[in-house]
Amino acid sequence: MARAFLVVMDSVGIGGAPDALLYHNGHVPDEGANTVAHIARACAQGQAQEGRVGPLRLPTLDALGLGRAVQLASGEIALGLGQEPSGTWGVATEVSRGKDTPSGHWELAGVPVPWDWHYFPDTTPAFPQDLSAAVAELAGTDGILGDCHASGTAIIEACGAEHMQSGKPICYTSADSVFQIAAHEESFGLDRLLELCRALAPRLHEMKVGRVIARPFVGSPETGFQRTANRRDYAIAPPHPVLTNWVQDAGRRVYGVGKIGDIFSMQGIDRVRKGPDQVLMLHLRNLIDTAEDGSLTFANFVEFDSLYGHRRDVSGYARALEWFDAEIGKLIPRLCSGDIMVLTADHGNDPTWVGTDHTRERVPVLIAGTGPRALGHIGFQDVAAIVARHLGVPVPEA
Repeated sequence: MARAFLVVMDSVGIGGAPDALLYHNGHVPDEGANTVAHIARACAQGQAQEGRVGPLRLPTLDALGLGRAVQLASGEIALGLGQEPSGTWGVATEVSRGKDTPSGHWELAGVPVPWDWHYFPDTTPAFPQDLSAAVAELAGTDGILGDCHASGTAIIEACGAEHMQSGKPICYTSADSVFQIAAHEESFGLDRLLELCRALAPRLHEMKVGRVIARPFVGSPETGFQRTANRRDYAIAPPHPVLTNWVQDAGRRVYGVGKIGDIFSMQGIDRVRKGPDQVLMLHLRNLIDTAEDGSLTFANFVEFDSLYGHRRDVSGYARALEWFDAEIGKLIPRLCSGDIMVLTADHGNDPTWVGTDHTRERVPVLIAGTGPRALGHIGFQDVAAIVARHLGVPVPEA
């Protein structure tokens, strides 16, 4: 019986979203953003040489059709890419409103988001007074810190010392539909932070805020602060059964790798394996070697987005792409006869663009295990259908 491995390269967009003009970074529309093509151009022009040199080298992804997908999506040429594809390749366009993690993943799993997300204004304070008061009451403090749009690393540097002294949680948001709470793992307590976020999540979900995110950190004002790998997302549940439910309801096993369990509130997922991307790659390799016949492994590699896209680090993003390409190149030959691996993305995050937010882009769909074939333009929902049909699992009628 065949298996499927659905791998999301978080934020690896390829430009060309037809409605990008409606989405912004600050006051600048996302029209013209192109994560892969612009990184490739920067590499070719010698502008991305921190920790690497030369043109962008992605032989595995390009052989599957990445270069062709960039050109089909946007009309742009990704310099250094453009091999004749040996895999099945295409371009997916999202219909859900938003350019964030839940929107992209839910639709890739077969369910577009049926509502408008709630976003907090880019003001200080950013949160309604009653919400801030509720957070403080749950935390047992006389207030909160932050209360604004911020970079996670920047705000813990700015507020970390006061947080450790006062105990007040650091609350912040971004252009995404999120409410994030940062707290020190030792002085505040990791379990206390997770319980705070868990207790607060239903209130935010009623507001149609997509995620409450626990952002633990360690360190001191003297040595500096560092976020840890103990992040936890408390996401609103999808409104209808998704791909993971379809597969599980058919009596198959479903494995989540990375933050997949958080994104889907564990719906339809049997086991989750977490860690930084290097550890996730080991988990993916292990599942390729051990997962049962008929199973689905759904993985998310987040560090393209979290470490490099939001920080507009072109060299870092290029390094991450080249590392991922090399590692996936080692795993594809381990697939069994009849398996497929589908590589795609959930949105863009062009590190050459203005601002620090996601960019509204189309995404590649690259499939190993099915031979060379052009899919053309498809929808995000079609990715779920491709996986389900490969596994012989019924696809619910829309």
